[in-house]
Amino acid sequence: MAKVEVTVSSGAARSELVGRHGEGWRARIAAPPERGRANRELVALLAEALDVGRDEIAVVAGRTGRRKVVEVERLSAAEIDRRLEAAL
Repeated sequence: MAKVEVTVSSGAARSELVGRHGEGWRARIAAPPERGRANRELVALLAEALDVGRDEIAVVAGRTGRRKVVEVERLSAAEIDRRLEAAL
C-alpha cells in the first residue's frame, strides 16, 4: 500500500492526468467540487490509469481541498509512478 499526492483542478472540460507536480501529480477533473463528485471522479481516473479497482483507491487527506493524498492498495510508490507516467 502506498500514498501519492495529487493536486486537482476541478471543473475542467474533461478529466485527465496532466503530469508531475513536485513530488506528486496534477490532474484535471471534469466533475464539480461539490458533494464529493470531484473526489469520486479522481478515484475513477486513477483506477483506470493504474489498472486497479476503484475500491483499491481512497482519498485519505485533502477531501475538500485541491491537494489530496490518495492511498492505493497492492502497489508500491514506484509502481504507481511508473503506471501514471505510462498513462500520460
